[in-house]
Amino acid sequence: RIAGLVAILLGILVWVGGADGIVPLHMLVGVVLVAGLWTLAALGLMAGTGPALPAVAVGWGILTVLFGLNQETILPGDQHVVVEVAHLLVGLVAIGIGEALGARIGRARRGATA
Repeated sequence: RIAGLVAILLGILVWVGGADGIVPLHMLVGVVLVAGLWTLAALGLMAGTGPALPAVAVGWGILTVLFGLNQETILPGDQHVVVEVAHLLVGLVAIGIGEALGARIGRARRGATA
């Protein structure tokens, strides 16, 4: 959650504030977010959540990193705002997948102890 919030805040500063100097920090936090997502995927598998959501998390994490690293080259010019909005949405979906995994892990653990 924290990595997601920080990534969003840094991204907003870059987007509207022109704080291009913090792009490397934004990228690092994005990588931490994806690493957390992949960790949750592994924990989900170990907790018995089933393979579907962890597989989606791994795939979405790959998409998130690849999109983030290459977004500057996609649709440059006046239309680039479309890519920036898509980048935000990709990140929000990654956060949502992480939240869903966390909830499933919690339910699986509660079910295992009941």
